[in-house]
Amino acid sequence: MAMSKAAIDKAVGILWRARLECQRLQSLPEDCRPATLDEGYAVQDAMATSCGQAVAGWKIAATSEAGQRHIGVSEPIGGRLFADFILKDGAMIPALSLLMRVMEAEFAFRMGRNLDPRASAYSQTEVCDAIADMHVAIEVPDGRFEKFDEAGPGQIAADDAYASWFVLGAKVAGWRDVDLPRHPVRVLKNGKLAAEGSGAAVLGDPRIALTWLANDRARRGIGLKAGDVITTGTCIKPLDVAPGDKIIADFGALGRVSLNLA
Repeated sequence: MAMSKAAIDKAVGILWRARLECQRLQSLPEDCRPATLDEGYAVQDAMATSCGQAVAGWKIAATSEAGQRHIGVSEPIGGRLFADFILKDGAMIPALSLLMRVMEAEFAFRMGRNLDPRASAYSQTEVCDAIADMHVAIEVPDGRFEKFDEAGPGQIAADDAYASWFVLGAKVAGWRDVDLPRHPVRVLKNGKLAAEGSGAAVLGDPRIALTWLANDRARRGIGLKAGDVITTGTCIKPLDVAPGDKIIADFGALGRVSLNLA
């Protein structure tokens, strides 16, 4: 039997309060704990309508086999980017409030037109044709569960796929001609090289991840909207960060984006 509205609303209240107040949970109470991925998404959907913040776009968690193994899921999980958690290049965030304390270097896309729900799947070409811009970006994910890697798919989806802070960098000119899977990505921490990767870490190509999200959201009756920003998953192994760190995600000729941790 699916979760009741009362159970969904209870889960929303607990998770959103924990997010705003930097609380840590062992798990959701049994009477409002989503048992399946679909139930988790039902909680996330309700959160989006009741939290009082605009949804500015989407994130995709677990876009590599290693990432899926780490949090015990068998497919990517989509989460919403809330407007008040999107920051500008060079922003400072409070590291002490974070549980995970990692950062991820990502390719992000801004949609130029809607991809509405429909019965047939969108092709990668259709999805890419609907993109207005590509940006370089940093995600600082965070979970509300003490043992976030053991929460399970339902609770992870309910907890907004561990979305938290997101730094949107510069728009990239000429990105459609770039070999994104092979494009190198480097991260500097306090001026020293700390991580390296490429777009291939994101389901083989960030555009594949974006196409997955477009079809998953369409299948769930939501779709993607013009203006949505979608960050597609980390190009590097998530990098540990600490208070006082200065982070630069270097995408070479495509630009840089930075973050400071208070």
